[in-house]
Amino acid sequence: MSEPLNRFYSAFAEIDFPVTASIKLAIAIAFGLLVHWLLRAAVQRMARREFTLRLLARTKWLGRLAFAMLGAWLIAPALRSAPALSAWVSSAMGAGIIVLIGWTLLIALNTYFDLTSRDLRIDEEDNLVARKRLTQIRLLRRIASVTLVLLTAATAVMTIPSVRELGLSLFASAGVAGIILGLAARPVLSNLIAGVQIALTQPIRLDDAVVVEGEWGWIEDIRGTYVVIRIWDLRRLIVPLSYFIEHPFQNWTRESASLIGSVVFYVDYTVPVAAVRAQLEILLKDSPKWDGKVANLQVTDIKQDTVELRALMSATNSPRCWDLRCEVRERMLDWLQKTYPDALPKRRAVIAGGGQSDAAMAGAPAADMTRWARKGVVADQG
Repeated sequence: MSEPLNRFYSAFAEIDFPVTASIKLAIAIAFGLLVHWLLRAAVQRMARREFTLRLLARTKWLGRLAFAMLGAWLIAPALRSAPALSAWVSSAMGAGIIVLIGWTLLIALNTYFDLTSRDLRIDEEDNLVARKRLTQIRLLRRIASVTLVLLTAATAVMTIPSVRELGLSLFASAGVAGIILGLAARPVLSNLIAGVQIALTQPIRLDDAVVVEGEWGWIEDIRGTYVVIRIWDLRRLIVPLSYFIEHPFQNWTRESASLIGSVVFYVDYTVPVAAVRAQLEILLKDSPKWDGKVANLQVTDIKQDTVELRALMSATNSPRCWDLRCEVRERMLDWLQKTYPDALPKRRAVIAGGGQSDAAMAGAPAADMTRWARKGVVADQG
């Protein structure tokens, strides 16, 4: 202990009766509050940054309590007339000051991240940069908060002599207990490390469209140890952070929020492909969900009974892309039914020896077709 503090304690200890130890403690607390008031007034006058002003506003009562505890802790060794009170005040105030310092640092951390993220909007169409930064901020904020709370709690507890002696004895005889503790903490530590990796490399971001475990949805929230995925039917899929480091998954919006959607049609061989392609362009131009970038239709396969047509279209984000695909399916089906009903899928079968030609059956009325089908002459399923 420094010489000035020794002199202070000696001078203060000489004050005995009628001033008791409790009055000495009250004077020390009042002095701490006075120092806090003076320092706060000085900082408020000099502060110009918004961060400093917000931090002062959020830690007003916390600062008062911290300086009151600091005054009591500094005066504890001078309470010689009450040794039990002196020991209790020294131990309790020391742990309390550490807790308040950690609390203040946590408030400062949250204030900084609040100011950093307040202008980031992910409800806009071009939100890739905002999603990148907001993902990093949220992950680093939660990891730093958990680490700070653990360090503060451990440091405060270790100031208590009995707990410190117990901790040293456990540390000296770590052995099997240390191994068991390490195995128990492995999931938590692996998720924290995965959180740091995700914050830096960003395989996923907030509002990304992903396919995980066969479920399609959006990244709704990224916590300190797990990720919340909002499924398209409003269910929530909870996945550990380490999953995205250890397992493959699909990210549909890794580079941008825009998506290319596909719609597959199965039609008859008689379908006029050029007319379908022209109708697709008309449907997309009439839809406000289309972003005007991708519009294409191709014959992607020819099967035994049908022709496979794949239509490609683009939208600014995953919800609009999903709605656009559903709209194109519905409107294209309606157009085919009205304009080219013969282009809908059919299954043909000609039975030898039936005595009727395909041409005759094609022009026959429905009653004759039914009669021939009963006789086993022909089966034509549309």
